[in-house]
Amino acid sequence: MMEFLHNYTIVYYILIVLISIFITAFAIPSILHVARFRHLYDDLGHFRKTHDHGIPRLGGVAIFVGFTITSLLLCMTDKSLPINYLLTACIILFAMGLKDDLSGVNSSTKFIIQLIVCFILVVLGNIRLTSLYGVFGIYELSYFLSAGISILLILAIVNAFNLIDGIDGLAATTGIVANSAFAALFLYIRQFELAAVSLAMVGAIIGFLKFNITPAKIFMGDTGSLLIGLISAVMAIKFMEVNHVAARTSPEIFAVPAITFAILIGPIFDTARVFIVRISNGVSPFIADRNHIHHRMLKLGFNHLQTTLILSGINVMSIITVLLFNNYSSSALILLIVAFSLIFNWSITFFIRSKERENLALRNLFL
Repeated sequence: MMEFLHNYTIVYYILIVLISIFITAFAIPSILHVARFRHLYDDLGHFRKTHDHGIPRLGGVAIFVGFTITSLLLCMTDKSLPINYLLTACIILFAMGLKDDLSGVNSSTKFIIQLIVCFILVVLGNIRLTSLYGVFGIYELSYFLSAGISILLILAIVNAFNLIDGIDGLAATTGIVANSAFAALFLYIRQFELAAVSLAMVGAIIGFLKFNITPAKIFMGDTGSLLIGLISAVMAIKFMEVNHVAARTSPEIFAVPAITFAILIGPIFDTARVFIVRISNGVSPFIADRNHIHHRMLKLGFNHLQTTLILSGINVMSIITVLLFNNYSSSALILLIVAFSLIFNWSITFFIRSKERENLALRNLFL
């Protein structure tokens, strides 16, 4: 009987991924047709663009449709995740992202709508952190501190995924790595509904990625990157929270904050680095430029696919490293990941300087 239930469970999760892939992949050709008919192409004149021909930015519509339909059809409903508030937040963010992809949305409106989404999730849905597991000496959080940190965390992750969506496949592959990791961990600690939601997103992104790998036929746009960031942020908070609340009834995982940080290190580190560089140069952190890690790797001669694979590989290595050494404290492991990320970024700087000066010298590390 137990073997039958186990086999049935495996089929259930495979079905979630396959249906989500099918819906997304089925929707994209129709979206491409409408985009071409209505001339809904990306802005070629923008200085940050890396393509020389018009490409539709509506792939996020297919990701949203695939994820939402699969979640409503197959995802289990229990008290571990208020799916009604989650889907409400997704719909609001989807509408804003679609408007931005079609005609633009000013930054203040974006911020207000994102705050509303965070309020729905954190205050109404009670999706929030109540403990930091002693990271840097912080344990239990008061309600207001918990809500504030959770809102800031969701805002940061949502916008971080939006910012790394600069080359073919990167945001999509990062979303697959992150949500696959969360799904595997949720299955391990028997949080089956949360695993189902993560896998629904994985399937939707895979269905899209077929059309986004170089040469890209479609971009996900803000509609897709914001949605992937939102689900990743919610899964990160729920992963940390269920391990804290249900530690006595589920298999225990150590160094939970460090694992969560490692899963999301790509978008978090790149966004933090870009903001710090912009502020140190005396410009607004929200002024767009071509100083993201993926742009810097393109300068070295890597193409979109190579850059995506390298950055995704580093992401996976970070996750594996933390899982192998999770007997150490989360604070130490987080510092280790940050140190490794800084060294990687420093090496990119070294090779860019060496290429520009046509001289491979040690002084390029510092000047």
